[in-house]
Amino acid sequence: MLPDLERLIRLQELETAVDRARLAIEAFPAQRAALAARLGEHAGRLEAAEGRLAEHRAARRNLEKDVAAVQSRLTRFKDQLMAVKTNKEYHAVQSEIAGANAEIQRLEDRILEGMLEADELSADIDRLRTTLAEEETVVGEEQRRLEQDRDRSRGRVDSYAGDRAALVADLPPALLDTFDILIRGRRGIAVGAVHDGRCGSCQVRLRPQLYNDVRLNQRLIQCESCRRILYYPIEADASPRPS
Repeated sequence: MLPDLERLIRLQELETAVDRARLAIEAFPAQRAALAARLGEHAGRLEAAEGRLAEHRAARRNLEKDVAAVQSRLTRFKDQLMAVKTNKEYHAVQSEIAGANAEIQRLEDRILEGMLEADELSADIDRLRTTLAEEETVVGEEQRRLEQDRDRSRGRVDSYAGDRAALVADLPPALLDTFDILIRGRRGIAVGAVHDGRCGSCQVRLRPQLYNDVRLNQRLIQCESCRRILYYPIEADASPRPS
């Protein structure tokens, strides 16, 4: 392979790697926020379930107070029953006692229903706590991985100037200028491989003779459409290159 072409390929690989590193660094805050949102969602579900359980317990306490109040009235009615003197008074107090007993039964039924719902909520809370703990572990691992990726990306960006200087040291200035112009004007891709007779970047088919020349990798050839510098990846096929 032509040495200058090989250097350009390596320079393109460096530029691509650094662009990806910069994108990874820029994406880090959003990715971290997404992880926090995941935890927040699970924590919110747990908090909501705990809130519902607290409401059930408060409602149960109120119902128990209501039962106590009705039982107090029932006790008074039973005391009055001992003191009645007429059948009319007797039946009236009996009616009050029946009403109080019915109200106690209704309140106790509601308490029982609330207890069953509270048991279900308690089971849900246990499940949500377990899920949250598991998610905290997973998110913690993902957070560490993201931080490691960010740190590696920062290192790649920090070393970019030195790595580039080493690569371009032997490149002719005019060729480097062409490369830099293409990098800026072709979305960060100045050097591209050909695949199946096409420019791998713009997908325009090459003329047969031009394609054969590119496969030799012995001179600098630019795509007639997008002007990117072309090369043929040797590993693309195992067939002998044209002579």
